Amino acid sequence: MATTDDFSMATAQGKEADSLLLWILVWSELAVFGALLVAFMVLTMMDMEGAALFRAHLHPGLAAANTIILVLSGWQAALAVRLGAEGRPVRRPLVLAALLGLVFVAVKIFEYTLEARAGIGGLGALAELYFLVTGFHLLHVVFGAAILLLVARRPSQANVVMIATLWHAIDLVWLVMFPIVYLT
Repeated sequence: MATTDDFSMATAQGKEADSLLLWILVWSELAVFGALLVAFMVLTMMDMEGAALFRAHLHPGLAAANTIILVLSGWQAALAVRLGAEGRPVRRPLVLAALLGLVFVAVKIFEYTLEARAGIGGLGALAELYFLVTGFHLLHVVFGAAILLLVARRPSQANVVMIATLWHAIDLVWLVMFPIVYLT
C-alpha cells in the first residue's frame, strides 16, 4: 500500500524531472541562438565592407528601445515569481510581462517594415541571417507572451517559475544579440 511518504517522494521526483526538462530546453535554445550569432559574427568578419553597408540600414535606437522593453518585461516576470512565493496574486505582473513582450513584437515589426523599405533584404547572406536570428527570437517572444497569458489565467507557482525562467532565457538571448547585431 502506498504511503504519504511514497507520494511525497514521487512528487519531488516529478518536480526534479520537470526542472531537468526545463533546463534542457533552456540550454538547447541558448545553444541554437549561440550558433546563429557565431555565424553572424563570422559573416561580419568575412565581409567588413558588406557588414558596414548592412548595419547602415539597421535602426539601433529601436533595438535599444526593445532592449528596455524586454528588461522591463523580465522584471515583471521576476516580480510574479517573488509574489507567488509570498502567496500574493501574480496575474497582474504576468499580464504586464506578456503585454510588454507584445510591445516588443510591434516595435520589431515596425523595424522590419523600415528595413524592408530601405532594401535591406537584398544585402546578401548577412541580411538573411539577420532576419533568421531576429525572426526566430521574435517567434520565441510571441510564444512566450502567449504562455505568460495562459499561466496568468490559472497561475501555479511551478508554472510561474517555469515561464519566468523561459522568459529570462529569451531576454538573455536578446541582451547578447543586441550588441552583436546592432553595435559591433
